[in-house]
Amino acid sequence: MRAIGIEAASVTKRFGAFTALSDVSLKIAPGTVHALLGENGAGKSTIVKCLLGYYRADEGGFIVDGKEVAIEAPADADRLGLGMVYQHFTLVPSMTAAENLVMARADVPSVIAWRRERERLAAFLATMPFKVPIDVAVGTLAAGERQKLEILKQLYLDRRLIVLDEPTSTLTPAEAEEVLGVVRGMVDEGRLTTIIITHKLKEVDAFADEVSVLRRGRMVGGGRVADLDHAAMTKLMIGESHEPAGMPKHGAAEPVPRLVVSGLATIGDVGHPGLSIESLEVRPREIVGIAGVSGNGQKDLVEVLGGQRKATAGEIRISAKPYHARRDEAQALKVRVLPEEPLRNACVPGMSVRDNLNLRRFDRDDAGRPRALLDGKRMAAFAAEAIAGYGIRAPSELAPIRALSGGNVQRAVLARELDGDVDLLIVANPCFGLDVKAVAEIRARIVEARNGGAAVLLVSEDLDEILELADRVVVMREGRIVYEAEAGAADAHVIGGHMVGHS
Repeated sequence: MRAIGIEAASVTKRFGAFTALSDVSLKIAPGTVHALLGENGAGKSTIVKCLLGYYRADEGGFIVDGKEVAIEAPADADRLGLGMVYQHFTLVPSMTAAENLVMARADVPSVIAWRRERERLAAFLATMPFKVPIDVAVGTLAAGERQKLEILKQLYLDRRLIVLDEPTSTLTPAEAEEVLGVVRGMVDEGRLTTIIITHKLKEVDAFADEVSVLRRGRMVGGGRVADLDHAAMTKLMIGESHEPAGMPKHGAAEPVPRLVVSGLATIGDVGHPGLSIESLEVRPREIVGIAGVSGNGQKDLVEVLGGQRKATAGEIRISAKPYHARRDEAQALKVRVLPEEPLRNACVPGMSVRDNLNLRRFDRDDAGRPRALLDGKRMAAFAAEAIAGYGIRAPSELAPIRALSGGNVQRAVLARELDGDVDLLIVANPCFGLDVKAVAEIRARIVEARNGGAAVLLVSEDLDEILELADRVVVMREGRIVYEAEAGAADAHVIGGHMVGHS
């Protein structure tokens, strides 16, 4: 195995009248880690999909390992040794690691001789700098082990250049350091070239050699990471200097809790235990951050509080009143929820931006009293105000909300949920996959709600986000709360240890 370099030469890609890439050129040297940065919609995914054969460039082309090549289908990229580790795992959870590796090959036989395949796997693994258990179901592996197996799969398929798409989004700090350290080591040995797509500039500093920045489909700059600081990278990404307005991280939380969860239990999903939470409290003017590896009950908790999952035992009280997550209770107790995957869980995708913005208020007047008839003029006025106030980029207020980017869907749902007085705000992974400017805006809105008197429950798989925003941190593992600390005394590696059960 040896690393290869690539060069994109004046690549242009159009979708109808929309130009996603315009005359993009970049060069990635063999045996390096090259960071690809840009806001959502900047063209990062498009250039990678052209390189991997999922899209065909309308103009320009690629030079791979010093030779001009035609990449018209994924099979072409496979033959050239180009592969990708996606943001979400692509392994089959019920199959073992060995089965996943063998079945990923293009030349897998119709009848598999497992003794011969195991010998082949053993010879391959002997050349690798890291190991993973290959005889257990992938679904039982920790997130870091699954991410390493995704990388191992690409190497098993003879990839010499791999693209890592947000590779640490579901990993603990220790897992992230280990996985990226393994990749960095293979790059340094000259065995691999890596393109990393990430919004985490700290990872760029720690692991990348060079950076290229796309903005609105054009290459706007880059260079050696050692020569660029975060301010310079951010300015290239968004076209302006961006320093988030400073806000006090820790407010003076009120003593009486607003949310009290006691003895909460649910039925588990296949492969995951249900909730078993003895006690959880969130006070006004406080952000409580819930950390945990994906699949350990965080999503279940948000679904219970949002009325999308039933509890089998326990009690939820908000402002000392029983709460069953009905719409009338949420309205009366001023509970707002921004769930994970808001386009699917908090919107009606085919309805307009205007109508989605009004889902909380269409049947209420300004005083909150029920109304029988829709007031289209009032709905349009609120939509216009929300679009302007939250910087929602939409073709029209009448466009379906599914036409918006992920960041703009998040802004729209936040605008709707933060309308009026808010006593309890529940947010789940609010900045997942968003660009640096959208992240800063949404985090500022969450802190602003806390500072305005709301109790905030923040569920996030991004531990950096929790440590930046939360006043208090709790860790969930296997449906239980296993650790709690004030944010000022919290240590990322200690929290990570509790997340994976190594405390």
